Amino acid sequence: MAKIIVSYDGTDNDRDALALGRLLAGTSSSLALAYVRHSAESEQSLEELAQREAEKLLDGGVEQLGIPDVTRHIVVSPSTPEGLRDLAAAEGGDVVVFGSEYRTAPGHVDPQTSARRLLEGGPLAVALAPAGLHENPNARIGTVASVSENGDPSARETAESLARSLGAAVAERASPVVDLLVIGSRPGGVTGRVTLSAAAWYLVETVRCSVIAVPRGTTVRFDAPASVHGGLAVSSIPEPG
Repeated sequence: MAKIIVSYDGTDNDRDALALGRLLAGTSSSLALAYVRHSAESEQSLEELAQREAEKLLDGGVEQLGIPDVTRHIVVSPSTPEGLRDLAAAEGGDVVVFGSEYRTAPGHVDPQTSARRLLEGGPLAVALAPAGLHENPNARIGTVASVSENGDPSARETAESLARSLGAAVAERASPVVDLLVIGSRPGGVTGRVTLSAAAWYLVETVRCSVIAVPRGTTVRFDAPASVHGGLAVSSIPEPG
């Protein structure tokens, strides 16, 4: 199963990320929430307070998801994208999910700064939720399309895997009626890294649906066992109960 990490800080746009993460997870993928703190406090009492506040924030995200056993992670890093990248490496994450930039027009996708950093050479797939997704109670992923780059079937294979996982249809091409678009990385880019062409960036900026950008040569398997990685130690909140 694909491991999905939702970047969450309690803002409305990150509530859209929660909604997309829930849709992507369906019944088979592994879902986790992550909050990146940018520094540790020098005094123990202040550090404990900051940790409790972060836990409370993620508890609120879990409550909105309505999935009580979702794993929660608190990462301390001066950089949100670097913290999420390191978390994904440690936990075997395949996809990180972001909401759109503040004040993005409803229904549109505009990657926030942290998402853009991972879209410019990041090592894992990046999912982007359109603004206002969490306000649509009927949101679903019923149709998936893909745009592949020359010589790389990863986008198409990812779309097919996601469709199988969710019981969705695969569209022959991108159109205004699809619910999610998978975009491949450009030819000449580093294998295993996300690097979008100018045409791909144009699609991100103009589509009216959720988007997943996949690294060059990397298929995300939503309907197959997830890979196992080791590495960085992070702070994970135990599941309740």
